[in-house]
Amino acid sequence: MLPTPSRGIRCTPTLSWCLVLALFVQQSFIRSLDALVVPLSAAKPAESLAGVSVQKVFPEHDSSALDIGAELSGITGDGKTMVVLGTYAGDFNTIEYMQKIRAFLPELQSRGGIDRILMVVNGEPTQCKLVARLLDFPTGGGGVEIELLSDPHGEAGRAFGVSRGFRPDDDSLSPFVKQFCSGIGIGPPWMTLPAVLPGYFGDPNGRREWIEESLKQGQLSGRWPSILELDENDENRILANKFDDAPLGVGKWGRRPFELATLRLQSLVGIQIKHWSELKPVDDRCLTQHGGCTVVGKGGNALYSWVDRGLCDVPDLHDILDALSAVKKE
Repeated sequence: MLPTPSRGIRCTPTLSWCLVLALFVQQSFIRSLDALVVPLSAAKPAESLAGVSVQKVFPEHDSSALDIGAELSGITGDGKTMVVLGTYAGDFNTIEYMQKIRAFLPELQSRGGIDRILMVVNGEPTQCKLVARLLDFPTGGGGVEIELLSDPHGEAGRAFGVSRGFRPDDDSLSPFVKQFCSGIGIGPPWMTLPAVLPGYFGDPNGRREWIEESLKQGQLSGRWPSILELDENDENRILANKFDDAPLGVGKWGRRPFELATLRLQSLVGIQIKHWSELKPVDDRCLTQHGGCTVVGKGGNALYSWVDRGLCDVPDLHDILDALSAVKKE
């Protein structure tokens, strides 16, 4: 919390910006430790998700129920299963989980040793199919089996231990008021601003591969704004990015200021707002409920677990791959 100006403190604009920056750095440091501090239920997903059934959406030929805990406990061999406990179908967190999985799929298989991905969405099957179609979410590839799963009431996420959002048990507040509070950084949970602000500030040492890939997918799907120059003969080939020309050397940063924010603007306008009536949650609890993910190995042993602490607070998949590589060396 910023200090209240007093006779002993002259709150100049420079001081205010320094305090905001210090708060951002502090919260970003805390965010880097989040994967190390998760609820016990998230640390033992095979146990916490035992008996939790969700409906298969694709593969198309199979709409049966799937017991997530039983699937995790039954893992044998060296293969790994990644489970994403998403949010409602039109939420930023679900969208970014899907975008990242799409962009990182080859590495998840080759470097992470992941051969199965269970993507749970807090929506009806029709909603799951729509958001998957809008994002060109893969149904498999590179030896990875991908299953899209419907959980309209968010039961799997709550069993896993995800954050239920701002004041989840306060019935006097509208879910939309709770969502607004979370969106402007009021918590707990407190990690919305540390997750959102880097999209505006950029990061000289950041990575943008998944961002450019997702911007390209959005642009090819007709979503605004369009910032990439694509090859006329090969639309999958990026010739230039408008952020390449950012002044003062910023164009050479790993992730440029406003680059990630532009992708989120694409998602906001072209998915959330445009398709709100089709993608809105069917259970008000899911409007404020956040998500999480885990990677599980043989016998249901969790190799990595994460719970979102705010809007857009989804893990960096490079961090997941690094964690899995470290486990492999042990």
